[in-house]
Amino acid sequence: MNTKNTLSAERARKTVMSVVLTLVCVIYMLPVLSVVVNSFKGNTYVKTETFSLPDEDSYVGFDNFEKGMTFGNYPFWKSVAYSAFITIVSTALILLFTSMAAWYIARVNSVVCKLIYYLCVFSMVVPFQMVMFTLSKTADTLHLNTPWTIPIVYLGFGAGLSIFMFVGFVKSIPIEIEEAASIDGCGPIRTYFRIVFPMLKPTMISVGILEIMWIWNDYLLPYLVLDINEFRTIPIHIQYLKGSYGTVDLGATMALILLSIIPVIVFYLICQKYIIKGVAAGAVKG
Repeated sequence: MNTKNTLSAERARKTVMSVVLTLVCVIYMLPVLSVVVNSFKGNTYVKTETFSLPDEDSYVGFDNFEKGMTFGNYPFWKSVAYSAFITIVSTALILLFTSMAAWYIARVNSVVCKLIYYLCVFSMVVPFQMVMFTLSKTADTLHLNTPWTIPIVYLGFGAGLSIFMFVGFVKSIPIEIEEAASIDGCGPIRTYFRIVFPMLKPTMISVGILEIMWIWNDYLLPYLVLDINEFRTIPIHIQYLKGSYGTVDLGATMALILLSIIPVIVFYLICQKYIIKGVAAGAVKG
């Protein structure tokens, strides 16, 4: 009897938890659903009937998408190209250089390496607003204010989290594997690329997902560093969907927001199973 009561209580607890978590998921999805719904409605109806479904009066089909992509004299495809280039190159630099740095920090037990590690960890808690003006001035001085050079700036900002995760994972790799490679004649570079780099795959994927989602959606850093009249990423392009006297076409804005989040959502859904695995693998080992 007690066993039946225990099973019933456990089943009821799981049911309640499922209902609660479902409601939480729905609440989190409401902003995304609102963007999807409003991207197919006219500008006036987006303002007056924000949370209603499109009807025969408010539905405009794909007009908002066409209007958003052809608005002004700056083509939307150009913004997509800049965002894609910056995201891909920045993520590649972060993964390569921070993984190499983390491997060196984890294997060389010196005061300097520990200091560098703690500085990288400390950078994770420094608000961007504290350094954004100094950063903008430095980027202009060093000529890092183009899409081809801004990945170097992203490398600096993304190093903290990446090194933190990579160091934890490298510590879990038995050093005997690297010692065996050294005995076989591998130098540090060959040891890293032939032995360590393949074993970093779980954390690589996890860090890559997080960095891609951050860089693709980032607005403030490109806005401060790049010449927005010549180089516009997707978030900056969306911000400039303004007509005369500062009026904003909300329908076209919602359409472009939807287009901008679709690649990230698809990428995240494909790779989400690697996030927990990578975070767990990169947990700091004692």
